[in-house]
Amino acid sequence: MSDSMFALITAVCPLCLGWIADRILGDPEWLPHPVAGFGRVIAWGEEQLNRGRLRVVKGGLLALVLVGLSFLSVYFALRWLGAINAGLAAGLSSVIVFYCLAGKTLITEVKEVFAALDSSVEEGRRQVGRIVGRDVSALDARQIRTAALETLSENLSDGVVAPLFWYMLLGAPGMFAYKMVNTLDSMIGYKTERCRLFGRWAARIDDVANFIPARLTAAFMILLSGRPSLFCFVRRYARSHASPNAGYPESALAGVLDCRFGGPSSYFGELVCKPYIGDNPKTLTRRDMETAVALNRSVELAAVATTAVLHYILTA
Repeated sequence: MSDSMFALITAVCPLCLGWIADRILGDPEWLPHPVAGFGRVIAWGEEQLNRGRLRVVKGGLLALVLVGLSFLSVYFALRWLGAINAGLAAGLSSVIVFYCLAGKTLITEVKEVFAALDSSVEEGRRQVGRIVGRDVSALDARQIRTAALETLSENLSDGVVAPLFWYMLLGAPGMFAYKMVNTLDSMIGYKTERCRLFGRWAARIDDVANFIPARLTAAFMILLSGRPSLFCFVRRYARSHASPNAGYPESALAGVLDCRFGGPSSYFGELVCKPYIGDNPKTLTRRDMETAVALNRSVELAAVATTAVLHYILTA
């Protein structure tokens, strides 16, 4: 086998195998997931350190240590396995890609939200509560559908494009470390009374890690929808979002669906007044959901193909 062919296989095969596994399996509940382990470690660290003085420093150190350990553990494991057999290292990379991508799972969850609403609003609230961080107890049917599709657009960046971006640059160790970054932000990166200080560094690291991927996601969505005029729409609304990144995929999907996202939401008992994205307060339908899902899948395929090519070029 030529060196170029070997480089192609080791660079592209783990990515493709891991992505195919995610498309087939998603995140089955019977299979242990590293993110659950991340969550337990973060929760323990928060309980031990989020008290007294220097909360910003302690939270920052926790975030940096956990992200660093995530990267180094995979980096050295791959080196060790690679010294034994290149196939073993490629196999571990494939498993990491599988665990770090979250394309299929959220699509399934969003479909189930819309199906649950066919039974009752209460069922819809219960189902959407599985995928959003906001208080869902007072949401009506329109708000439930909106929340589900907002989350779908944001997850396209956080759960698909961003992990692929870091795989492209740093391989499986970078992808795994990104997953820790994202989990830290989802657990302690909120601007609530409890997390405002302790989670400040976790939120900032997540902002940096997602800065380019969020914008790439919006660009993919606009180009694959065949509506380049939406770049102006995204520039208008994305920067009004409280997050420096989430507004880009959300505004791209709002533009594609000609709807309105955002508005007041309750998080952990605190009302957060998020700006509106878009100006059409229409009721989202199952057809809108199907359009969003089809666009998600197209962006995912394009992102995987782009990552495979660029990662091969960078590592060849």
